[in-house]
Amino acid sequence: MITDQPASDDKAARRAVTVFPVLVLVAGAAGLVSPGSFAGWTSSVPYLLGTVMFCMGLTMTPLDFRGVAKRPWAVAIGLVAHYVIMPGLGWLIAHALGLPPQLAAGVILVGCAPSGTASNVVTFLARGDVALSVSVATVSTLLAPLVTPPLTLLLAGAYLPVDAGSMMTDILKTVLLPVLGGLLVRLVAGKLVDRVLGLMPWLSSLAVAAIVAAVVAGSASAIKSAAVSVLIAVVLHNGFGLALGYGVGKATGLGRPASRAMAFEVGMQNSGLAASLATAHFSPLAALPAAVFSVWHNISGALVAAWLSHRSRHSRPAPAGAGHALATTTAEEA
Repeated sequence: MITDQPASDDKAARRAVTVFPVLVLVAGAAGLVSPGSFAGWTSSVPYLLGTVMFCMGLTMTPLDFRGVAKRPWAVAIGLVAHYVIMPGLGWLIAHALGLPPQLAAGVILVGCAPSGTASNVVTFLARGDVALSVSVATVSTLLAPLVTPPLTLLLAGAYLPVDAGSMMTDILKTVLLPVLGGLLVRLVAGKLVDRVLGLMPWLSSLAVAAIVAAVVAGSASAIKSAAVSVLIAVVLHNGFGLALGYGVGKATGLGRPASRAMAFEVGMQNSGLAASLATAHFSPLAALPAAVFSVWHNISGALVAAWLSHRSRHSRPAPAGAGHALATTTAEEA
């Protein structure tokens, strides 16, 4: 059943995608201006990411998996597009811009990360297929331990040594186990979780902001010389990802709402995971592209969503599912 977006949900979603990038931007500025204030925070990054993913697990329900079963072909297209387009774009952009090894590996790692959960809310704002967006984001996250490490080894191995086995273990510990733990808590204590569900996006946003502050503080001395090239790489990566994701949806005949969902599922990344992995396996400098991506993809996503929503406001209403989309605004990473 197709319904119009409730005005209250639309307002809450717009608030979420407005506040989150501002919060992350402030955290990044704090890390840059006063790096000493965040000394020692780097070791906390995996735990902060685990908090984000646990919150994501708390927002999940069996309906997410039923959506996959109902439209496996559409979800499969989204997964293939995501894990082919974004890693490939990361490698091409790093190569074309001649980025130094640390930054090149960081850009590629962002591309190899799963979908960002904020894509669900942006899809809602764009009047896209929210159910498809949630399904692709959920499955891409669960597949990350099996997909992200080998892709990173294949594409970033020429720039820096990549321990795919260790990276897989880290993703299992900081992503899969917290997500499954959150899902289990939701299944066992659903009524209690429902009472605090509205706090999850804000708790996750604070955790991602702390990750960005730690990453920026760790590479503050090198940011001035690398900032412009990283920003260009991130804008190109995200922009081409959004455009190609939409193009894949149209080319495969998924329809306009689903194509909009595909755009955001391809172009928006779990940059919190990328920052955590880059910090642990490469260096804080390699995590800089993920920190910048955390801010930029939420800004660009909100702008593109507003444009798409304006185009269709007087034509076709958005699919139902907004309530769950609002519940799954657990960052990006992000």
